[in-house]
Amino acid sequence: MRWESWSQFWAMGGYGLYVWGSMAMTAVLLGLEILQARLARRETLAHLQAHHAHPDHPEDWTA
Repeated sequence: MRWESWSQFWAMGGYGLYVWGSMAMTAVLLGLEILQARLARRETLAHLQAHHAHPDHPEDWTA
């Protein structure tokens, strides 16, 4: 596809709302996935540290 102006590029032949909306939604969901992975990693490391500090208390591990 060839565009004559930036406005035509952003309009994407009349499908701009869908194209750019999909791109935005993908970026948001990827950002949330990264945030969730970082939080899960932080929680796992905290559990491992608690378990390492008190290896004879298994209830620390299941929390």
